[in-house]
Amino acid sequence: MSKQQNVIIIGAGLCGSLLALRMGQRGYRVSVFEMRPDLRKVDISAGRSINLAFSDRGNKAMKLVGLEDKAQALSIPMHGRMIHDKEGNTFQSNYSGRTHEYINSISRGDLNSLLLNEAEQHENVNIYFNKKCKSVDFENTSALFKDYETKLEFTENADIIIATDGAGSALRKSYFLGKKFLFSFSQDYLSHGYKELSILPTKSGDYKTHKNALHIWPRGDFMLIALPNLDGSFTVTLFLSYSKGEYNFDNLTTPERVEAFFNKEFPDALELMPNLTQDFFENPTAALGTVKCSPWHYKGNTLLMGDAAHAIVPFYGQGMNAAFEDVVEFDAILDEYEGDWQTVFERYENHRKKDTDAIADLALDNFLEMRDHVAHPIFQEKRKIEMALEKEFPTKYSSKYSLVTFNENIGYQEAMLKGRAQDKAILSLLKNKSITPSENLNSILKKVQQETENILNLNSAF
Repeated sequence: MSKQQNVIIIGAGLCGSLLALRMGQRGYRVSVFEMRPDLRKVDISAGRSINLAFSDRGNKAMKLVGLEDKAQALSIPMHGRMIHDKEGNTFQSNYSGRTHEYINSISRGDLNSLLLNEAEQHENVNIYFNKKCKSVDFENTSALFKDYETKLEFTENADIIIATDGAGSALRKSYFLGKKFLFSFSQDYLSHGYKELSILPTKSGDYKTHKNALHIWPRGDFMLIALPNLDGSFTVTLFLSYSKGEYNFDNLTTPERVEAFFNKEFPDALELMPNLTQDFFENPTAALGTVKCSPWHYKGNTLLMGDAAHAIVPFYGQGMNAAFEDVVEFDAILDEYEGDWQTVFERYENHRKKDTDAIADLALDNFLEMRDHVAHPIFQEKRKIEMALEKEFPTKYSSKYSLVTFNENIGYQEAMLKGRAQDKAILSLLKNKSITPSENLNSILKKVQQETENILNLNSAF
């Protein structure tokens, strides 16, 4: 096979730009088509998550393409969750008992720009903006585009087409509408949506609240979160039901009502947000959904990757990290089967799909945990025990969060199965008073390991 085969990538977001860079590094001729304007020249961030949680699985991809240091320079460490109650009291719950394990807040735009700039350094990579993909002829490996500037339509042919065009993927839609093969597809929305708000820096450019944490205001059926930015601001996100509850997106229709809602539920946040109502009514409300589908590929011609194959809700901070890990896993399979696209695509999906299904389920679990459970005494007790175990036995114990977020060498499915069993074990032992936070840690570890093993064995029997 000639390495100079032509590859079309649909979508120049985070996954698409990373994939373009890696395929360019491998020597392919890569053409990337993006429907939006160039984000390096036009601000297109409104309503989208401005910053993201960047962790070990994502960093694995940065190492692959040689950008670890440049990505780190864009990152702000967040060592744990800073929980805010209604009275304005705060307490921090660290992500790990191991001090070197933390997640990072990173700007979506800055990271995307870095990847685009690096991809364009390769003369075999070309990126075209304002070109919307309307459909894909997956049997003949061609794609129909519309140029938003000239209003003309045109067709591009390639040896393979990879779609990284997000939850509304044109290729996935073509698979579904084409009816050429059995294609399964589900798209499930939460009854909650989200809206981006902001905490601006002080006049001197400082942070108004603790910088190195992910702030959460959990309120049962809804919540507010805030992540730090390099300029001293925080990106704030309100997760709220569209139509249920005393306050919801459907009935927050006036500045007075929005301020009353925040004054009642998030008074300490409101003090930091004099720009609240302006943000609230200028920024759109966006939906939260999970996409699962199969197969991800058609013969050796076309492939779905990233959110196009497996969009998830954002509550584990793993959407970008999972998409980046897609590229790492795909690259490893290319090392083994390069030249045989059908085998590459089949092996990639067979290896990867179980893990992306798992992180989709975990993200939904974490939605309940973040908005409600983090404030419960038994959950806080459980976290204290887990932190102590990780600190005392750094090589013997990892919580579910640590398995998912910091153990990039195991798959999401393995992390989910073991992590869920551990959670169940600790909560059961606490409820039955079989362990207490003041008990000897060696004794706690043995009991947790034994109970976890019992649960895993019971589950495997079914």
